[in-house]
Amino acid sequence: MNEWNGKEIKFPNNSVFLLNGIVDYNTIPAPNYKILAYVDSAGCTSCKLQLSQWAKFIAELNSVDIKIPILFFICPNDIEELKKILRRERFQYPIYIDERDELNGLNNFSSNSHFHTFLLDRNNKVVAMGNPISNIGVKELYRNIIQGKEMVQDNTGKTRTKVYIEHKNISLGRFNWQKEQQVKLTLKNTGDNLLMIENVSTSCGCTSVSYSKEPVRSGNSVSLNVSYKADHPEHFNKTITVYCNAESSPILLRIAGDAE
Repeated sequence: MNEWNGKEIKFPNNSVFLLNGIVDYNTIPAPNYKILAYVDSAGCTSCKLQLSQWAKFIAELNSVDIKIPILFFICPNDIEELKKILRRERFQYPIYIDERDELNGLNNFSSNSHFHTFLLDRNNKVVAMGNPISNIGVKELYRNIIQGKEMVQDNTGKTRTKVYIEHKNISLGRFNWQKEQQVKLTLKNTGDNLLMIENVSTSCGCTSVSYSKEPVRSGNSVSLNVSYKADHPEHFNKTITVYCNAESSPILLRIAGDAE
């Protein structure tokens, strides 16, 4: 993190963003801030993109009159597959298809995909890093910086409780990839205070989670209803991150299996 703070991100010359027309990077206005999201060719492209979550985040920013460029640079294994994903998700924001992975070549990004998203100032220098789609803390950090709010560390803040989870890692085994799979994960409040789930994020657009938003009393439980629908046959290992007022938050859960 310290290595990247204040570092200038270098962009390929004459970057052109492709989707519903062509946008020359050099014509994009230079506001106080912009967000850069880079996606490499490793692993499942759909899982890494999480386009529906990005669209939701952009809508949230727009709802409070935060309008800043979000630059998507993607180095895909399969361009046709990427185009299918974009059509399926009806994603309407410009994306730069970086076939030669020039952006990474210029900047030498970390191998950890959690550090492939940056908040940049008007001079393309890193102000903050981390993915606001998968980490609610990063999302709030970005919003506070963009809105010019004072950053205050709250060490007392939330009323904490304790959570017990019998199964944090669940195998769905082998199944037909065309059939949606469902599993229930249960969080029990074993502390003395109410358990409040703030947000649940997944590492993949193939995975969705529904749950009750009501506070959970001490001794009671809440179920996370997880659905997984493969886009194609694959071995998968997906992460579900639960942000709550438990001492152990964020809580990482996993589902794995073989969609055949």
